[in-house]
Amino acid sequence: MKKQIAQRIEKALQYNFSDHTILQKALTHSSAASGKLDSNERLEFLGDSVLGMVICQALFERFPSYLEGDLTKIKSKLVSRKICSFLANQLDIDDLLDIGPGMKKSKALQGSISAATLEALIAAIYLDGGFEAAKDFILRIYAPLIEQSNANQHQENYKSLLQQHAQQNMNRSVGYEILDEKGPDHNKCFESAAVIDHKRYPGAWGTTKKEAQQSAAYNALVELGIIKPQKD
Repeated sequence: MKKQIAQRIEKALQYNFSDHTILQKALTHSSAASGKLDSNERLEFLGDSVLGMVICQALFERFPSYLEGDLTKIKSKLVSRKICSFLANQLDIDDLLDIGPGMKKSKALQGSISAATLEALIAAIYLDGGFEAAKDFILRIYAPLIEQSNANQHQENYKSLLQQHAQQNMNRSVGYEILDEKGPDHNKCFESAAVIDHKRYPGAWGTTKKEAQQSAAYNALVELGIIKPQKD
């Protein structure tokens, strides 16, 4: 591997390789390899597992109140081909990949090939520098997406979070009441309130009953002190 190319990749990855041979293999697509064993496919296989392990551990430690289903939902999004290809493209090293001539204008270069290359690079870092080196790289590039996914999941999760708290700490289930509705049939708004053990919590409006219930669950969580109120 040419020194100039290696330096550019290492700068993008923020990791310096001891063995540039493994880095070269991580960048070699099967369309340019003399055989399958000379391509990055085996590294892709390993990198996928390392990535999954690091993300699972990060989510497990970062969100102690989330149930298994919630963690699985976030993890699936983060390790998806779409996210992997997005992060690979952010590294801006597509022109350094070793791919066959027929693949250079393929849409797969910005999709599945990029995603596979990221996983192969993760495996290369893992084999060259160990688990902690791979973990540091993964968490560095994934940190903003983990926080963003948490925000998105949290917005969808108020009802399940309230239900979990009510069952575990109050031995009760959560119900919802429609307090009011306004507007014509084709454009109604609804006011809903969460009810636990005959106690009604502050109501909230939404353009659908589901949206109103989510907002009502949020109000109940705030009143119970489970989450802090959002600042405007």
